[in-house]
Parts: sequence; structure tokens; C-alpha cells
Amino acid sequence: MPFVPSSSYLDKHFASESRFCQLYPLSIQQLNDAHWSPLIIINKAVRFLADKPGARILDIGSGCGKFCLAGAYYKPSAFFTGVEQRHYLTEQAIAARQKLGRLKAEFLYGNFTQVDFRIYDSFYFYNSFFENVDGSDKIDDSISYSIELYTYYNQILYTKLNATFPGTRLVTYKSLGFEIPPDFSLEDTQSDGHLKFWVKKR
Repeated sequence: MPFVPSSSYLDKHFASESRFCQLYPLSIQQLNDAHWSPLIIINKAVRFLADKPGARILDIGSGCGKFCLAGAYYKPSAFFTGVEQRHYLTEQAIAARQKLGRLKAEFLYGNFTQVDFRIYDSFYFYNSFFENVDGSDKIDDSISYSIELYTYYNQILYTKLNATFPGTRLVTYKSLGFEIPPDFSLEDTQSDGHLKFWVKKR
């Protein structure tokens, strides 16, 4: 029988950053501060992204799955998908979901360039391309990095977002905005300008 978590069991894991990190091995925990969104940021983001019951939300570059798992906890009426190009991080995300029970979150191993954005209502982007910039903090050396990839990924994301439907919602965190098409209207800015909330108008 599938594990069905109690409210107190879930509450315990989302009570603090340190409690959440205990879902992962130490090597993943050590990446939290630099590479995974803080829980307080995720909570703010999903309140905007999950604007209707059954909303489908894609996390672009989902890492260990923190955004999707926390999002599914904060907004159980929505469904969260993460796409991540590092296989071992996708495995860690799936393992953490299994520990937490049947949260409405799934994880895809692959590159976001292969994903059909039109099946999603909303998107979260924590500047996962920035690793390609010289001097930036890297998660590991398992993938290739280059400024050409940084430019390419921004162009592809711009194109994919541009093809989404009016009303599509987007939250960016610590992004320079190169990936934002002009049809997306900036609705709000929080967390000292790092967290931005967008809606596609046409």
C-alpha cells in the first residue's frame, strides 16, 4: 500500500531549511544555500503560480526537487513537474518524494529544451543557466559549461515562453531577465528585487 503521510509528518519536514535538508545525503544538503530556492521564496512563488485548482507548474532546472516538493506541500491543489539534466539529482528528487509520500510532484530527467511548455499553466525559473558563466558557482563537473550554452539556453527559454498562452504565469528568482518575452507583464517584485512575478498578456 502506498505511503500516505500524516499532516504532522509533512509539517515536520517543511518546518525549516535544516529539517527539509535531512531528506537528502550530506553532499546534497551542502548545495542548499547556493543552489536551491529557500522555502520562504518557494511559498511566495507558488501562491502566485497556483492561481487555480489543478494548475500545472513546471520548475525549469529542478535540481534535487526542492521547489516541486515544497510547492506540492504548500499548494496541494496544484501539480508540480521538475525537469533536470543531472540524472543523480533527478534520482534524489524521486527518493525524497517517496520519503514524503504521495505529494503531487513528478520529476523528469532531461533538458528543458525537450519539454513541451504548452501543457503547463505556470513556470518557475531560478536562473539555472548561470552556471555557464565564468566564475559562477557550479553544482559539479558532470556537465559541460560555456557562455555559448548560457546564451543558447536563454534564447530557447525565451522562444518557449513566447509560445505559451495568454494568462501563463511565471516567477523568476535571481534572473537577469534575458529570457522574458515582452508580452509578459511584471506584476510584482519582492525579496529586494530578486523575486519577480509575471503574467503573459497576449
